[in-house]
Amino acid sequence: MFKKILIANRGEIAVRIIRACKELGVKTVAVFSDIDKDCLHVKLADESYCIGPAVPSQSYLNVPAIISTAEVAGAQAIHPGYGFLAENARFAEICAAHNIVFIGPSPNSIDMMGDKATAKQCAVRAGVPTPPVSDGIVKDPGEALNIAKKIGFPLLIKATAGGGGKGMRIAQNEEEFPALMKMAQTEANAAFGNPDAYIEKFIIKPKHVEIQVLGDMYGNVVFLGERDCSVQRRNQKLIEEAPCAVLNDKIRRKMGESAVRIARSVKYFSAGTVEFLLDASGHFYFMEMNTRVQVEHPISEMVTGVDILKEQIKIACGEKLSVRQKDIRLNGHAIEFRINAEDPDKNFMPCPGKIGLYLPPGGPGIRVDGFGYSGYKVLPNYDSLIAKLIVFGKDREEAISKGKRALSEFVVEGVKTTIPFHQKVLQNPAFLRGEVYTDFIATQMGS
Repeated sequence: MFKKILIANRGEIAVRIIRACKELGVKTVAVFSDIDKDCLHVKLADESYCIGPAVPSQSYLNVPAIISTAEVAGAQAIHPGYGFLAENARFAEICAAHNIVFIGPSPNSIDMMGDKATAKQCAVRAGVPTPPVSDGIVKDPGEALNIAKKIGFPLLIKATAGGGGKGMRIAQNEEEFPALMKMAQTEANAAFGNPDAYIEKFIIKPKHVEIQVLGDMYGNVVFLGERDCSVQRRNQKLIEEAPCAVLNDKIRRKMGESAVRIARSVKYFSAGTVEFLLDASGHFYFMEMNTRVQVEHPISEMVTGVDILKEQIKIACGEKLSVRQKDIRLNGHAIEFRINAEDPDKNFMPCPGKIGLYLPPGGPGIRVDGFGYSGYKVLPNYDSLIAKLIVFGKDREEAISKGKRALSEFVVEGVKTTIPFHQKVLQNPAFLRGEVYTDFIATQMGS
């Protein structure tokens, strides 16, 4: 096992990694920007170093500063968390060049799954269903329109290097397609420096269902059930639950086996997530693979009893998976609520500011992964997520009941949060029936 790990991240995921390291007996090194000195991960780590100013490109994305800090601190490995450098293959290569272990998959796996067009080709070769899609990147407007007509509307235009909903547009008909295609390319170029895009069939009223996988360096790969992430706004998830309320064992097994085949096709090791669209008839289609730990990983931990972060660290250390597929059983139901410093009544506008009273809920089946505390100043420079409330019950009904109780106890004064929004969702008849699709917020919540 590593003696010391540097966490190249901040906020709640940095705190989560530190906690896993402590339980493994591993010392931790925190890095932070100059305005992040009061962040909880800085207080909890064994050592902490300022690596630059607030701008991420000069701190949390500052590769030379991170590598030199790891060398000075004597860290054998770096955990990137999610976001920032987590899916940066070049960073993984640089770590290896400095004899530092990157706690994640190989650069090749990151590259293959990071490019959406290449990822879909991998899925096809692995025999995994994909939506009707253009054969690679389309650049010429005339060619794009001809391909669009063949696939049929509605269509989804997606940036090949995209993420977080950027570089993505839905075209309902032939008339609006050219303008939306140009908009997607322009946005992708501005956000990622790459205007390349492809088009695929848009699935009407899908569920967003993802499979958590773990793989080691010896070819062993398992899946830890699924998560329903359909409650999302502009492709940003807000509520996730495990298992999916409408999935039966047959479809679950097929999706899981498909995810494992994709992972094996790129010799994947570490924690990862394979994302699918599930239609009303039970057909599912591969979307993409995230080559990192996900924000919503705790609900998979709750229903399987597997500590994903510890497994990820052990895998990076060269250990074999501690679980086999036959050992994994889904037990109960878990729901995660993202507590963001945002005002749901003002189009989820970010609300930075100083937290007054901070009182997280407790009791049986309640878990809070966060970094907020009384007196902490939520900064406008970074993601608005301050905590994740995870509730667990023997079934979905009990998990919802615990969610209502826990949300009513959760006190965050001084800043607006998404707590009231979550409370409204838990009163929504469609949500209570499990009739939740990716357009749920737009059609059911008026946002």
